[in-house]
Amino acid sequence: MKPFTRSPRATTALRRGAAVTAVLLAALFAAGVPAAAAEGPSREEVYRQLGVAEQPVDYVILVDTSGSMKAKGRYDTVRSTLRTFLGGLTHSDHVALVTFDDRPEARYIGSAGDPAAIVARLPKKPDANGGTDIGAALDQGLRELERDDAASVASVVMLTDGKHQPPRRSAYPKSSGPPWKALRKRADALAQRTELAGYALPLASGASGADRLGDVVDNTVVLRPGSIQDLGRYLQRAGDSTRARSAAKLLADDQGKGVTASWKPAGVRDITDGSATASVTFRSATAHVPLTVSDARVSAAGAPLDVSGVPRRLTLEPGESRTYSVRLAGKPGGGGPFRHTEEASAVLRVSGQVSSPWQKALAPGVDLKVPAAVGATGGPLRVRAEVGSALLLPGIILVLATALVLGALRWLSVNRPALTGVLTAAPVFANAIPQRFPLTGRRVTFRPHGGGHGTVQGRRRRTAQGPRVDLLIRYVPDGATGRPDRVVCAPGARAVVGGLAFTHRLDSPTPAGPGFAGVRPEGPR
Repeated sequence: MKPFTRSPRATTALRRGAAVTAVLLAALFAAGVPAAAAEGPSREEVYRQLGVAEQPVDYVILVDTSGSMKAKGRYDTVRSTLRTFLGGLTHSDHVALVTFDDRPEARYIGSAGDPAAIVARLPKKPDANGGTDIGAALDQGLRELERDDAASVASVVMLTDGKHQPPRRSAYPKSSGPPWKALRKRADALAQRTELAGYALPLASGASGADRLGDVVDNTVVLRPGSIQDLGRYLQRAGDSTRARSAAKLLADDQGKGVTASWKPAGVRDITDGSATASVTFRSATAHVPLTVSDARVSAAGAPLDVSGVPRRLTLEPGESRTYSVRLAGKPGGGGPFRHTEEASAVLRVSGQVSSPWQKALAPGVDLKVPAAVGATGGPLRVRAEVGSALLLPGIILVLATALVLGALRWLSVNRPALTGVLTAAPVFANAIPQRFPLTGRRVTFRPHGGGHGTVQGRRRRTAQGPRVDLLIRYVPDGATGRPDRVVCAPGARAVVGGLAFTHRLDSPTPAGPGFAGVRPEGPR
């Protein structure tokens, strides 16, 4: 069997990247390749779910009825195979059956619902003396597709066994020139508002007339049966290609659309205990195509969290949303041992492979171009936690307070030790009875009879004989200014300051009497 080829204009059309050529036609691949068993729905099941059969398609079928078609039973084969081909169409499809020899003639225009009735409109045999005016046939076919209620998908199928050989008065006397350019211009205008394709089937070697379809319809495929007996298979291929184009038309808005995921709702989660729950919503953006996410994994960027609870594989119907409850494990990072609140923004990250169970069934005719990655949308999830020790700061405060108390006690024991004994005071140069001041507490204020005032406090110190408490005596005579005079008196010793002689006696103080006037013990200072 000879391989089929594309016309030069069809090749050019594919390079343009027009909407029609965006769909690789399944019928363009070599015949006889068995369909591989695969998981997921079959192509027919996908077509049923899409409702391809309900989508109207225009078919213009141009049948050569020139005298040469009688050879080798070509015309009879065309009649029988056309009936099978038309049987694969639906009531919603529109058929224009046009025969051409010296001139074109519309044999049937209407619904494709009754194949036998349509084929019965064909002449029983070709015109033995008829020529082959392919230009006029294409003109007739384009006029049918230019009607106001034309479908958005259209196919022109041409079956001929010869070359363009028009009668003398034909508007297309040659195989090229201005009339053909005008046809091409009309076909290009049609392609702007409908998805137009051509299928040319040369039924004999040297049937160059089939190539003329490619001169007019940009997106034309020339199918070359090895013999007239292959015609049915090639016609079926053209029909399958048209259905693939119809499916691609329905799926055009779904191309490039995939799956997105987001936190729902965002809000704030408290993970002081090391875990919390949140929700992740997966949403399909397609209108027709089901999508599957394989090896799905959810993580959070910006916060040291483990996220679990999303199934490894999930399938979304067109436009479907699914929300999964997930568990967040971990805490926001942060320094410091003290109890405080840490906050972080958990940005959703989703890994996995997005695909469609329809892709294998539709390939190679339709490429869904599903984005392979899940897109993360929406804002981050706010998380917070109380971190650090709740006892550390109070403990430190307690230690510091204890240290301060101990330090104060130590300072008091050194600089304000408890006083004992009696301090006597008498003028140095006068013969008078010493005045007695009992030493109690940590500081004593005294007022001698001779006037003035003073204070006595202890000062602990270490000596070679052991610790002892000296007396620090401060005295200000009456009328004196400035800092008070001071002197240190050892235990049981005598010291002079401000004209007074002070003597420390270690015996216990006697009960209060006249000798104790002017003495007032004080607390620590």
